[in-house]
Amino acid sequence: MAFKDALESLWTASNGHYHHALQSLKALAGLNITNTTTETLASLDSQIGWSNPPEPPTMPFIPFTLDLGTGFSIAFALCLMPTAYLLGERLITGTFNQRGRLLFMWHAYDALTHLFIEGPFLYHCFFSYSTISPSHNRGPIFLNQKDRAYGATYSNWPTARLWQEYAKADHRWGGADSTVISIELLTVFLGGPAAVYICYLLWKISNQSIPARERGALRGRLWMTSIALATAELYGGFMTFCPEWLTGSSALDTSSWVYMLFYLLFFNILWVFAPIWVLWEAFRELKASFSKAETSSGSSSGSGPGKKR
Repeated sequence: MAFKDALESLWTASNGHYHHALQSLKALAGLNITNTTTETLASLDSQIGWSNPPEPPTMPFIPFTLDLGTGFSIAFALCLMPTAYLLGERLITGTFNQRGRLLFMWHAYDALTHLFIEGPFLYHCFFSYSTISPSHNRGPIFLNQKDRAYGATYSNWPTARLWQEYAKADHRWGGADSTVISIELLTVFLGGPAAVYICYLLWKISNQSIPARERGALRGRLWMTSIALATAELYGGFMTFCPEWLTGSSALDTSSWVYMLFYLLFFNILWVFAPIWVLWEAFRELKASFSKAETSSGSSSGSGPGKKR
């Protein structure tokens, strides 16, 4: 009984402290203490943060329509593939093997995409904007400009039209998403030049007139740069989509098969399988080189002219 009485007294005391704290909070909020209604309690809850905050507004899903702007945007993105193929046929001559040609074509397409498609995306993120009321700018605020909304959505340039189209499937690319921009800064200013450098190395290696020693040095640079670029592209693709998957994919629109299979899957899956293939070829190249080096080292040390028996 004594234990029960102690619990009851403790409950009464804590209940009194709770009501006293509640009355104090009401007084701070400027509410009437004596006339407490459901509406005033709800108002108090919203002021002190007890109720759930409102959900952020979601971007409207736009149905796919094939108009002139959409057609030109898709055509421009796709025309880089035959351009890369023609560059490979033109620049890679001689008896260069098929693997070398494929490496050149992929990295040429990679460089063209980074520089001529993703490069303008960064430009619009930093220089295309619309003036808005600071109260309408929800955080995080890009470049600390509370009265501006940045992104390709707010430009009428042809390069912005392409990203306005892609943003129908992934809304982040229409504005200035800090995660996407951070990845694209590395992609454009490091990945693009690295892909161009790989194409240059492949062009040099395809020249049969260079000495074997120089060709070996070029091959070393080629595979080292290829490994770094392929790894970075796999990591960049993961960091582009993983945060969105972990937060419910609210920015992705998969209501149309065009958005799902063409925009999101086709234009991104290339940067998964192609880098994996490059890494596999680099592994084969390094394995063969180290095996050859070890074999040569073992044979020279085992059959030297001055070796004692």
